[in-house]
Amino acid sequence: MSPLIEARSVELAFGETPALRGADLSVEAGEVLAVMGPSGSGKSTLLHCLAGILVPDAGEVHFDGQRMDTMNEARRSALRRDRFGFVFQFGQLVPELTAEENVALPLLLNGVRRAAALAEARPWFARLGLDGMERRRSGELSGGQAQRVALARGLVTRPQVLFADEPTGALDSLTGEQVMELMVDAARSQGTTVVLVTHEARVAAYADREAVVRDGRARTLSSGPVPGVAAGRVAS
Repeated sequence: MSPLIEARSVELAFGETPALRGADLSVEAGEVLAVMGPSGSGKSTLLHCLAGILVPDAGEVHFDGQRMDTMNEARRSALRRDRFGFVFQFGQLVPELTAEENVALPLLLNGVRRAAALAEARPWFARLGLDGMERRRSGELSGGQAQRVALARGLVTRPQVLFADEPTGALDSLTGEQVMELMVDAARSQGTTVVLVTHEARVAAYADREAVVRDGRARTLSSGPVPGVAAGRVAS
């Protein structure tokens, strides 16, 4: 079977600065893939290309048998809305909304009625240890609580793929591990594929497989610890 997501010789530059220099990466359906690399290596840029947020200058990006890099913005937006979920480093909750409204937001944007969207959102609070937090706003949540709300928002639509960009980067070690356990358990329970960008070996350890991005190129590793990774440093 073909990979669910595949990047082939992807190149992308920001002005005169190359970010990706022929990156190749494949993601199998149902797996948790950790994409590792030092700061500035191109790992987040590669994730954004895989998610259709950025269009590469050269190369190809395929999703579920379709070539995504040649789609127009409207079609890529539809994929991001209907089949992808996202979790970012700082949660990026909407401060004017309550926690349950933040979780329900992707459903509301998809045209689900408010009452039905909130009813779908509320069970996630018990599932992620957030009972009683439904009506709180982001300023009333701890960092770990806010990130769990963001995780629920990323998964509430039961996406085919969850893209997580440094989801524990703003959290302490214990809270980060709790978020990762919840993320992996929730994704596996509903068959969601996860593409996880991180620079931390302890976070990558939750993945089925790992890839390293260095100098804009990706190298896929087998499951298990990443050779040469210690204290956030990836060996050459």
